[in-house]
Amino acid sequence: MSDVLSYDERKELPDSVFGLPERREYPMPDAAHVRAAEAYFRYCPDDLKPKLAKAILARAKEYGVEVKSPAVLSYANE
Repeated sequence: MSDVLSYDERKELPDSVFGLPERREYPMPDAAHVRAAEAYFRYCPDDLKPKLAKAILARAKEYGVEVKSPAVLSYANE
C-alpha cells in the first residue's frame, strides 16, 4: 500500500487511526502512513506537535516502525 489514501478510503477510517483524531489529520492505518506522518510532522501546528508525536510513536510501536526524527522524539518527551 502506498502512503496516499483516496477520499473514500480516508472517509472510512476510524478516528482512532489519526494522529490528530479531532481534526482527522495524519492518518496512520499502516506502517507506510506512520512513516508519512513522521515525514510531514514539521507541518503540524506547534501547539499540537506533542500530541501528534506521541501518537506517531504509539502507532510506530504497533507496526514495528523505527522513528528516527529528532523532532518527533523530542516533542514526544515533552
